Amino acid sequence: MSSSDLPLFLSQWLRAPLRMGALVPSGGALARALALQALPSRDGPVLELGAGTGVVTRALLARGIAPQRLVLVERDPVFCRLLRQRYPSVRVVQTDACRLIQSLAALGIHEAATIISGLPLLSLPFTTQHQVLRQSFRLLVPNGTFVQFTYGLASPVHPALLRRLELVGRPVARVLLNLPPAVVWRYTQRDAASPPGETRAAA
Repeated sequence: MSSSDLPLFLSQWLRAPLRMGALVPSGGALARALALQALPSRDGPVLELGAGTGVVTRALLARGIAPQRLVLVERDPVFCRLLRQRYPSVRVVQTDACRLIQSLAALGIHEAATIISGLPLLSLPFTTQHQVLRQSFRLLVPNGTFVQFTYGLASPVHPALLRRLELVGRPVARVLLNLPPAVVWRYTQRDAASPPGETRAAA
C-alpha cells in the first residue's frame, strides 16, 4: 500500500464505515494470498469486488493475470478514478455488487472464472449478502471459485446462505502478517469439484 493511500482510505471510511469495513487497505501479504486463488492458466474474466485502492489488483497482475481478464467492481467514485489512473489497461466498473449481473452484461461480460471479494461481507445486511453471493455464483463458470477474506475465525458467509445457495467453503490461507490477521476462504458450488491450484498459507 502506498503511504499516500492511507489518508484517502481513511477519509472514505469516515464517510461510510460499514461499507468500507476496515480502517486500512489490505496488506501486501493478504493481497498475495487472495491472488494465489486466481489461476493464470484458466480462461475467463477475473472479477475483483470492492477493489478499493488497488492493492489486490496489483497482486493479481503480479500473479500473471492478464490485464484484459481483470474486471474491477467498485462502488466508490473516488476509488474508481484512482483505479483507472493506476491501471489504465484494466476495466473498472463503478457499480454496486448487488447489481453485478446487470452492470457486467452491459459490457458483454456474462461469466467469470474467479471472483475475489474485498467486500466487508460480515458487516452487510443478510439480504445484501444474499444478493451479492447469488449473483456471483450465477456468473461463475462450473468449478469457478468465490474468494473472501475475514478477520474472524468462522466462515464469513452465513451458514443459512451456505445452505440456501448450496455452497461449500474452506479456509485456504491464514495471513498472520496482515493488520489485523486475516483468513482467506474459498467457496464453490456443492456439486462442483474443488479446482486445482495453490492453497498454501501466507505468513
